[in-house]
Amino acid sequence: MSAVAAAPVRQRVALAVLNVLPYLVAVAASFAAAGVFIALMGFDVARAYQTILFTSFRNANAFGQTLNKFVPLLLQALAFALPLAGGKYNVGGEGQMLAGAIGAAAVGILLPDLPGLALLPLVLLASLIVGALWAALPAWLLYRWGINEILTTMLLNFVSFSLVDYVATHVWPDPAAGHPTTAPIGAGGVLPVLLPRTTLHAGLVISLLVAAAAYVFVARTTVGYELVATGANPRAARVFGIHVRRLFLLSLVLGGAVAGLSGGIEVAGVHQRLIEGMQSNFMLLGLIIGLIAKGNLAAVPVVAFFIAVLEVGASAMQRTLAIPGEMVFIVEALILLFILLSDRLRKR
Repeated sequence: MSAVAAAPVRQRVALAVLNVLPYLVAVAASFAAAGVFIALMGFDVARAYQTILFTSFRNANAFGQTLNKFVPLLLQALAFALPLAGGKYNVGGEGQMLAGAIGAAAVGILLPDLPGLALLPLVLLASLIVGALWAALPAWLLYRWGINEILTTMLLNFVSFSLVDYVATHVWPDPAAGHPTTAPIGAGGVLPVLLPRTTLHAGLVISLLVAAAAYVFVARTTVGYELVATGANPRAARVFGIHVRRLFLLSLVLGGAVAGLSGGIEVAGVHQRLIEGMQSNFMLLGLIIGLIAKGNLAAVPVVAFFIAVLEVGASAMQRTLAIPGEMVFIVEALILLFILLSDRLRKR
């Protein structure tokens, strides 16, 4: 390779390093700052971080649990990042996830005798459609009357909590559960396990395909280009003939569909039923992932996997060292804070 040809390669490598460096510095700084808190609480910092970072890789079962945690985190992050590409903020992923879970459970309970080749696709399709419909309401309010999507998507989260409670206690309850839980779905609606002697289910493959499709849609299609242009400058996009309000609606509906699918995968792959509280803190972490990735759909899976490793490690740290699991929230918040700070300093 000639010196002239090698120069662009060196420039691309240098640019990639400069892009990644703020993330590495932010992660290191956040762990250092959190280590001070852990030390002040009287715990072994080195052992705590060893537990957080390496628990996911100790054996196949732990790695399977990490990947199962990665699936809803990835989908929730995409549910936030897709509308973000169009300049909209979908903070209703929690409600859309639960709505999708209700749709998946309804199909799985009402059609339990269908074979797996028919029931499983119907369960997942129902979750996707119901999640999209749940997001369509705030999207329509934004499209028709310009009502802020942050308010409407957030308020619908609380509606979904009550709806899950009603379905689990009055429509298809499981009397033996002792907690608001529905009856199980049909066996044909359960996602297959990918690795023997682990809990890793096929939702991993589905989520990765969805992530790839989302990236191709935004980066390689005309509609995706218009969506990004709308998010960058709605007024300029409108001047050049882009129907901005329709793209706002589309982005929120797509986000709702992806979030609803995360609920369907949790029903079909993890719980095999609808359970009150199954949403855990996936939406909050999805927002953090989307913000850390700064809406970059190619970076979202990487960040989501890192957060999944932290979450599994936090549970192990809490069990073995009695360190509060909230410490990982501090680390995640500090990573986001330092990344935002590094962006600000770089601009200045």
